Amino acid sequence: MGLIGLGIVALGLVLVPFPGPGWLIVILGLAILASEFEAANRLLGFVRGKVAAWTHWIVGQPWPVRIAVGLATALFVLGVIYLTLVLTGVPGWVPDAWVPPLPGL
Repeated sequence: MGLIGLGIVALGLVLVPFPGPGWLIVILGLAILASEFEAANRLLGFVRGKVAAWTHWIVGQPWPVRIAVGLATALFVLGVIYLTLVLTGVPGWVPDAWVPPLPGL
């Protein structure tokens, strides 16, 4: 199970900057590793504490702060997608009409 857990954690870390469940996959991998390794169990407890603290903080913020955090997150994700497309190119299966006229694409 150790190698499976490490693989899941590695996959999750690769997926973190992309839209989707990257952090959820990392935490799932840590949960698998925590069933065998005490260090992974401590790390999982630390991560759970940080997620709870972040959730508590964001819920306590006024709406403008929540909106600003959401917009900053959306801009970051769009930036990662754009950078990925610039570096790797737009896949050939994407119709040309869907590709916006952005520099570098």
